Amino acid sequence: MSYIPPEAVAKAKEMDLLTYLKNYEPQELVHFGGNTWCTRTHDSLKISNGKWHWFSRKIGGKTALDYLIKVQGLSFTDAVEKILGQAAVSPPVLLPASKVNQPKTLLLPALSPNCSQVLAYLAGRGIHPGILNECIRRKLLFETRQYHNAMFVGYDQAGRIRYAALRGITGNYKGEATGSDKRYSFSIVENPNATSVHLFESAIDLLSYATLLKMKGQWGIPVNSNGFAATRRQEALLSLAGVFQTKRADVIPLALNRFLEEYPSIQTVHLHLDNDAVGRNAARNILNGLKDRYTVLDEPPPYGKDVNEMLQMRLRSYRQRTAYAR
Repeated sequence: MSYIPPEAVAKAKEMDLLTYLKNYEPQELVHFGGNTWCTRTHDSLKISNGKWHWFSRKIGGKTALDYLIKVQGLSFTDAVEKILGQAAVSPPVLLPASKVNQPKTLLLPALSPNCSQVLAYLAGRGIHPGILNECIRRKLLFETRQYHNAMFVGYDQAGRIRYAALRGITGNYKGEATGSDKRYSFSIVENPNATSVHLFESAIDLLSYATLLKMKGQWGIPVNSNGFAATRRQEALLSLAGVFQTKRADVIPLALNRFLEEYPSIQTVHLHLDNDAVGRNAARNILNGLKDRYTVLDEPPPYGKDVNEMLQMRLRSYRQRTAYAR
């Protein structure tokens, strides 16, 4: 392995991926929208705000050096030499630096004229059709036109869509619309002075919990002419847009931080996270991070991997009992 001086390595690390591709591999760049680009070879590799992320492989980075090593498979030495060699032959035209805290541009997919396929899929997951129709009326749930994905959206206090989670109705596809801000994830809040909030890893788990409440007669009865519950539910429901394994202790998810700031009346936080290592770790972090300020109750599903699986198991058991009684 040839020796590369530290100052040369530092120089190579200065080049971001967008600058590198625009100068040396422009044929690879495809403008996705706003300030977001993808590559022709890997359309799930998005470049935005000085960073890049290859969603299908769940890897990312900031620099061209990261890209050459992680995506193109070059060795560290070869990657450094490639960047420095090209820069020596043709000095790069540097791009203007991105503005600090530049707001994300949310790029929503085209929508289907109706939600029939998404409704059928979610009903098949056990979620009550009345709750789904309520979400559609309130513009919380949509169906995309191209792949008929379910799209769950979140709004800011000004009523603007800031987040969109995508869930395939076939296979296991899960994603987010480009430019989504996780702080504004999918939620159902009817009472702005709610004193408690229930947390879930996904929108489907949230809607599954609502279905369980409806099975107990605690959801949406009665309903007025506009399709809203006549008496506001006192508890808020919030999806965290997924939770992740982290080495840092007591990490509070972005969505929860934002929610607690905007709803200062919250006193109690109910955790309904998954029964796996990631979910249990996230629950511990939230409990430890909030225990001095809130009452935090860890209430994972008593059986099943997550709230939706618990709902489906409960529905199967109910159907079996009903069939036996006949």
